[in-house]
Amino acid sequence: FSCLNNSFRVFIVSLRRMSSKVACKFHPDATLIEDYRAGDQICSECGLVVGDRVIDVGSEWRTFSSESGGEDKSRVGGAENTLLGSSDLSTIIGPGTGGASFSADGKAMYNNRPTVSSSDRTLMNAFRTISNMSDRINLPRTIIDRANNLFKMVSDGKNLKGRANDAIAAACLYIACRQEGVPRTFKEIVAVSTVSKKEIGRCFKLILKAHDTSVELITTGDFMSRFCGTLSLSRDVQKAATSIAKKAVDLDIVPGRSPISVAAAAIYMASQASDDKRTQREIADIAGVADVTIRQSYKLMLPRAAELFPQDFKFTTPIENLPQN
Repeated sequence: FSCLNNSFRVFIVSLRRMSSKVACKFHPDATLIEDYRAGDQICSECGLVVGDRVIDVGSEWRTFSSESGGEDKSRVGGAENTLLGSSDLSTIIGPGTGGASFSADGKAMYNNRPTVSSSDRTLMNAFRTISNMSDRINLPRTIIDRANNLFKMVSDGKNLKGRANDAIAAACLYIACRQEGVPRTFKEIVAVSTVSKKEIGRCFKLILKAHDTSVELITTGDFMSRFCGTLSLSRDVQKAATSIAKKAVDLDIVPGRSPISVAAAAIYMASQASDDKRTQREIADIAGVADVTIRQSYKLMLPRAAELFPQDFKFTTPIENLPQN
């Protein structure tokens, strides 16, 4: 009796498998052809539609772009920007090509209406300006985001009305660089901006005053590694220049001099004492200061050069033979 019961179970299971298998009732062994567009399964022998409404499990990439060249696999819009009031969600109507898209006089029946507010449009233009400036001086995304947030805060505060948005964007980028610990000089920002240094400086001071924004004081060490790296100086020269600049500031040898000019003069002194010499013109081009500025700081530091160099520095040119100007 148990053997018969087991055989019956096997028969029921095989019957269920046959019933669940989709096949042509006239040609059970025939291969089925899937029509993905219609969602049908068709018998290859007689053309009978065996199954319909078949779900296509393949890729659903489709393109509605009118641009030629390459496949557009975009399924969604641009990334959402939380700084915009409309959350950056918008719909754009593509250009029509059929007769139903135009009226009798040839005008387009469906047009894009302005869905972006003027404030959001201002923010979008400023964000684009900040991104373009950052790309030109190789700034990371964290600085761009901080500058964007700062511009949004300034825009909402409405304390800089009448100032050019490009100048405000440049000032925000300058502040973001200092807040992130990778300061850039005003001249570097001006070089990638379309406004003057004076206008950026005014916006910088107004932002700090109106929004209680704090920035760390810049030091000679903030620029030393970047300047030395750009000049392809060795590690020993960079170490010596860092020591020279720090001691010159600590000993108050260069009062009233900017950290950039002190760093440039320290690099010049360290390089002249080594076998990897650089001219004042080469350093001035990298630091963004004038030759005479480096020369003035260098003359202040030279009488006490013996105190400024690190003790383990290997001199190629002795201190007494260093250039006098």
